[in-house]
Amino acid sequence: MLHPEIFAYAKISFDYRSEAQAEAGSRTYSNNEVFVAKIIPSQSKNCEHNLSATIAHMITHYFRTLKDERLKEVSEVRTGVWTHVVAPGEVEIETLIEQFGLDKAIVADAQDLFEVPRFERSASVAYFFTRYPFDDKDEDIDTAPLLIVMGESFVLTMAQRKVPFIEALIKKGEVITTKKTNLFIHIMSGLTKSFDNELVRMRRAVHKDRVRLQNIGTKDISRLVSYEHALNEAIAAIIPTNAWLQQLTTGHHMQLFSEDVEMMEDLMIANSQLVDSSKMLLKTIQNVRGATEAILTQNLNNTIKLLTALTIILTVPTVVSSLYGMNVPLPWAENANAFWDILVLIFALVALMIYYFAKKL
Repeated sequence: MLHPEIFAYAKISFDYRSEAQAEAGSRTYSNNEVFVAKIIPSQSKNCEHNLSATIAHMITHYFRTLKDERLKEVSEVRTGVWTHVVAPGEVEIETLIEQFGLDKAIVADAQDLFEVPRFERSASVAYFFTRYPFDDKDEDIDTAPLLIVMGESFVLTMAQRKVPFIEALIKKGEVITTKKTNLFIHIMSGLTKSFDNELVRMRRAVHKDRVRLQNIGTKDISRLVSYEHALNEAIAAIIPTNAWLQQLTTGHHMQLFSEDVEMMEDLMIANSQLVDSSKMLLKTIQNVRGATEAILTQNLNNTIKLLTALTIILTVPTVVSSLYGMNVPLPWAENANAFWDILVLIFALVALMIYYFAKKL
């Protein structure tokens, strides 16, 4: 219960269109809009309830032991819990820092959409920054940051956007949260698989474009450029991620059993193959784009040549007609068949030039 004399600020999320009364007046808020309202003393109890609901919506705890059949959602933090956080606000971040004893500066870096993959350690907690495939047209990015935190008794994942492969992992419900290293490897394997799926999708699209090189247009070239951007971002995410995975297997940053080491090595091999495949596809896209640009340039040159030839051909009848349109004495002016003779001459000259340009072009 908030003190009746204190004005509190609360972050409230709406799932439908509603009107919120603030102290200064009223305003209509759109679907899913998040706002900060100044709560008057009489609303303090509702404020605490709504605040808890919002935090619960953004922060979800999962738990499963070897004895449990499936992964289940729990309401409180416990030993062996996996906490997944999506788009946290300042209140949620402060709550997490307090609950798990996290480094505030490192956690703040996870809010940066352009954060680069890296590994850090603070006290007894390890922080793994990586990136996963995500298409955000507003931000013009093809990957988004993902923070994986491993403490002595918990695993925490934090992202600014939804993470499809983590949602699939949760829905499948087969991971064991009490086996932290195994959970970490499953998350990283899901990350690699998501990049691989994107690579397969782009490879198929590029293959279709390569088959119909003669018919590729401006939109297709723009799409190929976007694929290049996506592949470059994927490579920029996977290479440093693989570097700190190598650091984990050679160092003492987490407890690794023999089976865990084998899985980590397989994961690094898969990532290395993914980088090689991405580079090969990138080269293919560049070749397709180069060939397309050469074809388009050649087509443009042919069009210009054709228009130039037509211009020259049409100049002949124009010149002859202009000469015989003047009011001065001209050859054949008094000839009764002058019109037909001149017409035959024009057609003959035009035919001759058409034959000439046809052989040249």
